[in-house]
Amino acid sequence: MSDNEYKDILDHPHHVSSKRPQMSLYNRAAQFSPFAALTGYDEEIDETARLTDHRAELTEDELNALNDAFQRLSELELPLITVTYFVPDERKSGGAYVQYTGHFRFLDMGEQRMKFVEGMEISLSDICGVTIVEEEKE
Repeated sequence: MSDNEYKDILDHPHHVSSKRPQMSLYNRAAQFSPFAALTGYDEEIDETARLTDHRAELTEDELNALNDAFQRLSELELPLITVTYFVPDERKSGGAYVQYTGHFRFLDMGEQRMKFVEGMEISLSDICGVTIVEEEKE
């Protein structure tokens, strides 16, 4: 193609419709955006790539340390503690280990839950570690 092919129209003014308003640059660009033939495909790929942890079985030593921590907690009044526990994933196998720091209230052995002053409750079967951050004076 040579420059001379369009020489006769190069100097013509740009056409502006008298019937339709001029389209914004944003709307013009949207006409050329890629078509998503598989709606939700990208989200599905992201979900598949998301990693989860497997729930680890506690060793006998870890269970003993946990029981010792529970015993110590029963002797303290509203201590500030950090609990590491497993949260199962809602969409796939596995889950994540998370930490919560709050003021320990009591162990509800009937419901098998640890309860906090702040309202948080954690299942005893999900707990893998307890650290006493601050012991309040009685």
